[in-house]
Amino acid sequence: MHDYPIFVFTALMILLYGLFSKIAEKSIVTPPMVFVFIGFLASYFTFDFLKEGVEAPVVKIIAELTLIMVLFIDASTVNLKKLLQERKIPLRLLLVGLPITMIIGFFVARPLFPDLNFWIVLMIALILSPTDAALGQAVVTSRFVPEKIRTSINVESGLNDGFALPPILICVAALSITDSHGTGFSYWSLFTLKQFIYGPIIGGLVGFIGGKLVEKASNRGWMNSTFQRLSSICLAILAFSVAETVHGNGFIAAYFAGLMLGTTNHEIRERIQEFGEAESQALQLFVFLLFGLILVPFAYPLWTWQMWLYAILSLTVIRILPVMFSLSGFGLTNGDKLFIGWFGPRGIASILYLLMVVIELRIEGLRTMVAVIVLTVLLSIYLHGISAYPLTMLYDRKKQDL
Repeated sequence: MHDYPIFVFTALMILLYGLFSKIAEKSIVTPPMVFVFIGFLASYFTFDFLKEGVEAPVVKIIAELTLIMVLFIDASTVNLKKLLQERKIPLRLLLVGLPITMIIGFFVARPLFPDLNFWIVLMIALILSPTDAALGQAVVTSRFVPEKIRTSINVESGLNDGFALPPILICVAALSITDSHGTGFSYWSLFTLKQFIYGPIIGGLVGFIGGKLVEKASNRGWMNSTFQRLSSICLAILAFSVAETVHGNGFIAAYFAGLMLGTTNHEIRERIQEFGEAESQALQLFVFLLFGLILVPFAYPLWTWQMWLYAILSLTVIRILPVMFSLSGFGLTNGDKLFIGWFGPRGIASILYLLMVVIELRIEGLRTMVAVIVLTVLLSIYLHGISAYPLTMLYDRKKQDL
């Protein structure tokens, strides 16, 4: 542990912030804001184990484990039956709004970064398309926001990271073909196909069978509540590992394991989700710390006016226009649509996908992509964090005046 003091530092940070976390809920200060800022301050000190930057072994391990848990928990919290009953807004955001966001993001980035490879430009748009409702936690937990709006923002955030993953993996495969020496198109095509077939099948089976086993053992009094909670991280890691062993995609498998979690017992499902969310939250805070410690110092010397322009457009026009279009005809006011559109922060999913891509492809040739994504996420962390509570109160007052 002493070889990696970052773990001790992170534990201390989580404990100290946790002491005031209830108070912070009603302020403009959010955990990601604090951890990114502290990480950036810590970047002025030298850490031997982080000399390799994003390619340091500890970064890879934490990033992969966090992404596995985020995908599993996000998918497991979605009630498929309820989603189908109240499907209109969330499904429109996912099936119409999200693809349009990706397309507009690409066509805006293309002229701003003309020297970049086609696939890298596309990857910028894709990585910045998932949202992170946790950055505006005051919105999705506030009783002042109508449940329909809160649910829509939350469900969209829970599912769109899984929707964005397959096209990102296709870009990685395409760039791997470009960079490979002696490895043909047929090899990478077969490899990619296996990833998309084996990942969902294996993940779905692990989640469904594992959930059923946990439920049956619990109902018969064989399994206590502690091990019910522990099963969340076990199922996520098992789905990832089994899929990777047979050349399926482990991240897709973790997502489908959560989506197909085979328990219908509300109490058991809640225990699995509660422990997984707590574990995931700790890992996410660690990632935000690493974001400020490694990625922000690397990126900020590279920022240009084109990057600033794209980052601002990504958080506004590129996000809000597709939301406005996709939600037309649902009886929502323009204020409702703008509110949903603005609260589509870019956060943990974008950071983790960026780390995944950089670890897979190495950072050479990806410097511009890294700089653009880091700037966009950094702006989102602070702009959405600061605006969440005040805009929630303003939204409530506007509703009362109608």
